[in-house]
Amino acid sequence: MTVAKFSHVSEKQYAAAMEGKEGFLLVGEIPLPKRATAGSAGYDFVSPLEVTVPGGGAALIPTGIRAEMDPGWVLLLFPRSSLGFRHGIRLSNTAGVIDSDYAFAENEGHIMVKLRNPLPEPVTIGKGERFCQGIFLPYGTAEEEEIPGERRGGFGSTGK
Repeated sequence: MTVAKFSHVSEKQYAAAMEGKEGFLLVGEIPLPKRATAGSAGYDFVSPLEVTVPGGGAALIPTGIRAEMDPGWVLLLFPRSSLGFRHGIRLSNTAGVIDSDYAFAENEGHIMVKLRNPLPEPVTIGKGERFCQGIFLPYGTAEEEEIPGERRGGFGSTGK
């Protein structure tokens, strides 16, 4: 069952997210997320640049990717298990939640992943290395008297 489509954000959006960074892939060079095997649930995201997550610190990776999905679906992001098992790396917010309307936000739905390193040793993620995975899941809703308005902002905009 196909419920979503990955694509790249615009060059303008990507350039704004990469301001001050060096040695990154051009947005069109970033591979779209894909599954490793026919039985894989997770779509692997690759890092478009080399990133070092300092010991006890965090680092943000702009993926250059957006996901359009059918209503009633959500994309959940998790670190790849090898990063978690070997290095303790986790997402800063535990699991990334990409809502079905996020693709149409002012930031074009640019998926940004913030990693946290709880250990004292720094961990480097190489340019082109698979570092997180996304899984599409259906979700239900509760009875609501009032349906909220449409999304406008990007990352973190629903917390208003």
